[in-house]
Amino acid sequence: MPHDPDPPPAKKFKPGSVFFRLEKNKPGMLLPRKGNVSAPIDVQRKQLPIYQAKPRLLSELRQLHNAIVIGETGSGKTTQIPQYLYEAGIGRPGLIAITQPRRVAAISLAGRVAEEKRTQLGKLVGYTVRFEDVTSAETRLKFMTDGMLLREAIGDPLLLRYTVVILDEAHERTVHTDVLFGVVKTVQRRRRELSKIPLKVIVMSATMDVDLFSEYFNKSPVLYLEGRQHPIQIYYTKQPQLDYLQDFFLGGVLTHLFSVPVACSQEAPQSHDILVFMTGQEEIEALARTCRDIAKHLPDGCGPMVVIPLYASLPPAQQLRVFQPAPKGCRKVILSTNIAETSVTISGIKYVIDTGMVKAKRFNPDSGLEVLAVQRVSKAQAWQRAGRAGREDAGFCYRLYTEQEFDNLIPMTVPEIQRCNLAGVMLQLMALGIPDVMNFDFMSKPSPEAIRFAVEHLELLGALERKDGQVLLTALGKKMASFPLEPRYAKTILLSPDFSCSEEVLSIVSLLSVDTVLYNPPARREEVLATRRKFTSSEGDHMTLLNIYRAFKKVGGNKEWCRENFVNSRNMGLVKEVQAQLREICLKVQICCSLRLRLRSCADGRLYLSQSHPRIGCLFMQSWT
Repeated sequence: MPHDPDPPPAKKFKPGSVFFRLEKNKPGMLLPRKGNVSAPIDVQRKQLPIYQAKPRLLSELRQLHNAIVIGETGSGKTTQIPQYLYEAGIGRPGLIAITQPRRVAAISLAGRVAEEKRTQLGKLVGYTVRFEDVTSAETRLKFMTDGMLLREAIGDPLLLRYTVVILDEAHERTVHTDVLFGVVKTVQRRRRELSKIPLKVIVMSATMDVDLFSEYFNKSPVLYLEGRQHPIQIYYTKQPQLDYLQDFFLGGVLTHLFSVPVACSQEAPQSHDILVFMTGQEEIEALARTCRDIAKHLPDGCGPMVVIPLYASLPPAQQLRVFQPAPKGCRKVILSTNIAETSVTISGIKYVIDTGMVKAKRFNPDSGLEVLAVQRVSKAQAWQRAGRAGREDAGFCYRLYTEQEFDNLIPMTVPEIQRCNLAGVMLQLMALGIPDVMNFDFMSKPSPEAIRFAVEHLELLGALERKDGQVLLTALGKKMASFPLEPRYAKTILLSPDFSCSEEVLSIVSLLSVDTVLYNPPARREEVLATRRKFTSSEGDHMTLLNIYRAFKKVGGNKEWCRENFVNSRNMGLVKEVQAQLREICLKVQICCSLRLRLRSCADGRLYLSQSHPRIGCLFMQSWT
């Protein structure tokens, strides 16, 4: 895929449109054609472009310890390379791990490969994501999130269960991905030194800074795979949009695509689905309601539409709805965060609407604050988004920004490791037994200020100590590293038995570990405030959240109660899963009283915890000292 091609000519959108016709004859994004879905699985696999390269690819991978694989979208690299390796006996008798930055990708890919291997999911092919482990002793192809492989490395620093690790979608450069790069590189070296079975590492992506990756992995050779390609026509706005959602989006291209009659052959046909990229859950849910309102007033002949949200905090079952075809005669409209940029292939997408914005973490070491801020995408992200259209035929991408704004975008996304709080990363590296975390071999080195702040932060929490010029993990730090949480939350849980409020603290930390459980529709602000008063605590927001959660549990998670009290039932369900996981970890590190499964509570389950308030408030303060 070209790194920064200009878009091809596109036909005029319609008279008076904010979109203009591109007059330049430029190369466009090229994407794959979908295979014949009615063909047998074996035939579909042979129709993939990678099949022609299979003999040579296996010959290269058999000899190499490290390889960088660049495969155009639709080449089949993610589903086929693990199978080719297994079928050729490469990586046996150990496991082949295939990491993905996102759980929806890990789950859907495992399902597809299991189908191709004609095996039950969880046997030969399985997956592991947070809260779900669908594997068995028979599993040899294991799809997993990169965070899960890192958690395994804490208990098995040499990753001895694995003989091949495939790092897919490497260009996303999440914190876990970047740490995993350094971890597997270290594992390879230590295995050689200890004369263990070698670890083969394959890094895969559709686009990346090839030279950077090759140099980092000991000047690894780069293998290129071709893909089947279809042009995508790109449209830009004539003028910059000050408010893409209100001033333009709802009254512009989206409404137009919804209202196109089926008989209009040059416009969006009814059977073609639309993918809209947005910044977050709240924006998606708000637009979903607007889309459903628009659908009620469409002209005759337009047919109904199915609106499906897609964001990270959705339960896996609801995330997987995007892969289900719309009912006959309906158009599917998917409203997604950048979760749909890569990894997952959603069939039927013909039109992509790109807002050009994304939410990303930013950390300021001077203030010690980390925020999730809306910012412009990079050029690489813009092309990844455009690439979702036209997977089965020629597609269209509507960018809600000007061509000049696109030209001014940064080429590649800044790696998350360079813009986030590194305290959790440093703690995890110490737990992995990395001898010199201050000089860890990051592919993209974070700033010295960020590293120094992270170490000082962990020292303040009592997780690290300095001896003889070295930074060492304390006994408390080892327990803190057992929790998949920010270090301050982990310490709060570990301190909670001293204050007899472990049950309450687990609930609060779980509430803080998911997206907001509160729903705040702007049009009903007064009603929201009035409803919220019955839960409000003078001791602060933590206690208010706890009161809401206890009320939610008291009614058994009733959805009608959630609607009446402006509570997000989906996220509340996720809170229960997080709490259950944290409870199990508490039992493992033996912080509960005796051997009882129930952690101590300071209020005996009452809703309003007047006696517990000062204890919990003191506890959150002490977690910093």
